[in-house]
Amino acid sequence: MDTYAVAGHDNQVAWPSYSNWIDYELELVAVIGRAGRDISQDDANSHIFGYTILNDLSARDEQLKCMATSLGPAKGKDFEQSNVMGPCIVTADEIADPYALKVEVRVNDEVWSTSTGAEAHFRYNQCIAYASQAQTIHAGEMFSTGTFPNCSSLELQRIVKKGDVIELEVEKVGVLRTQIV
Repeated sequence: MDTYAVAGHDNQVAWPSYSNWIDYELELVAVIGRAGRDISQDDANSHIFGYTILNDLSARDEQLKCMATSLGPAKGKDFEQSNVMGPCIVTADEIADPYALKVEVRVNDEVWSTSTGAEAHFRYNQCIAYASQAQTIHAGEMFSTGTFPNCSSLELQRIVKKGDVIELEVEKVGVLRTQIV
């Protein structure tokens, strides 16, 4: 994640001039609270300080163009304020099972989808153990297990427009609000 592309709760994010298709992705991010190296999967969750919501915005048309050339998502995932986080960090002891949390996506106050993290392809402990192999992870680093099922407009075949207000709600964490301008 480009740390210079981070924005906070209740922010307005400018639609990138090179894109005609903006999408949101609701993700729950684990924030590392204790550094470590070669962390086992059994110990990995003890390194998590807490959780926050991530709206991992995408310029889908640019992402698809870059992916077709094997460049990776590039400017499709990395544009100014494309990583919106907040509204707070909830400590890990307040969330017994992050995969059981109910989530909801609203656009302009209309519910577009609901889900849980039960179908996550990877678990935080797997991501942390893998990333810490022969490398130190530090407090403040963040890990996501990806987009919750049906929590992007691409999956729903719906379109986000300029002016839309996107609200991503995660049970026990809160609501992350972003307006696309």
